[in-house]
Amino acid sequence: MARADSLVKLAFAYGVHLTRRRLTRPRSQLATLLETYAPDGIRPLRPEESERHAQLIGCINCGLCALAAGRVGKVRLPDLASSYMRLYARLGEAASDVAGDSPDLEAAAAACPVGVPLGEVAAIVRRLAAG
Repeated sequence: MARADSLVKLAFAYGVHLTRRRLTRPRSQLATLLETYAPDGIRPLRPEESERHAQLIGCINCGLCALAAGRVGKVRLPDLASSYMRLYARLGEAASDVAGDSPDLEAAAAACPVGVPLGEVAAIVRRLAAG
């Protein structure tokens, strides 16, 4: 009998949950999410960057771009293509490496076998590192 009572209570609670879910408007959790990850330097991509996301993360880390650009800095150019996606602690290094005496990103992008637009990636890295 106790088991049947528990199942009835559980079914009732689930029914209440579903009813509340249908009657209340979902609240946006975006502000809370951004606030939570702000200390880690994680920022959202802009809509135009999100549209190009598949092309921006296609790097296979072959290193041909570094050879074509003739640049050796703090961050290897193959790391640049994926740095804004996963290496948040190295964003500052990546941004400083592509600032000033910048590598020839056009030549590097032309040598890329998968067509990663390194100029766009560098712009995103600079924007995300600046805050």
